[in-house]
Amino acid sequence: MRKTVYAAGAVSMAAALAFAAPAQAGGKHDGGRHHGDDAVLSVLHGVPGLTVDVWVNGTLTLDDFKPGKLAGPLKLESGNYKIAVTAANAKSADDAVIGPVEVKLREGRNYTAVAHLDEDGDPTATLFKNDTSPSPRGQGKLTVRHVAAAPAVDVLAGKTAVIEDLTNPDQEVLTLKAGKVSASVAAAGTTKPLIGPADIPVTAGKNTIVYAWGSLKKGTLGVAVQVVDSDKWRNHGR
Repeated sequence: MRKTVYAAGAVSMAAALAFAAPAQAGGKHDGGRHHGDDAVLSVLHGVPGLTVDVWVNGTLTLDDFKPGKLAGPLKLESGNYKIAVTAANAKSADDAVIGPVEVKLREGRNYTAVAHLDEDGDPTATLFKNDTSPSPRGQGKLTVRHVAAAPAVDVLAGKTAVIEDLTNPDQEVLTLKAGKVSASVAAAGTTKPLIGPADIPVTAGKNTIVYAWGSLKKGTLGVAVQVVDSDKWRNHGR
């Protein structure tokens, strides 16, 4: 893998949206979300070679955001938010290179907004809902998201395809025993790695999210990794 990026905090983003994110008490648990809780949002920059500014509801939220970086997570009130991505040092959100796109965040849910390339190499944006539902004890989730300018891919464990024909901007979620998974990404129907192989940790009670981003044609394929907490364990026989 050429690039691997792990989640990092974004203090500037949190500060810019503090007006929209008052603390709330925890609510009733229901199927992987909590009623009464804020929504949680992270932002991934997956457009190679382009430093950008990110605007939320017309407010500059991320300044000089670089490719491969993951910002957040933020706690936000549920509701509609307008996200625009501009060239760095833009004076406003009016001249967006991506968007503006309107996203609806629901209380107690966990999201990642991704600025990335579509299959043809054009900039776009996708909002993913992160799976925080419980896993069986001793297991965790592995989510793979295809946000690269590339055709359909297979995800291989060794030489065996565990995810087949994954297309941009789709995802696949696996529930696996905690440990390390040696994985690679290959063109659909083949076994020659485009990315990897590399060891990906699967952590009990968490969702490890792997993003394939960049451009195959331009040789800028990379990987970003995000780890999201799940709602602990699903107990059997109790």
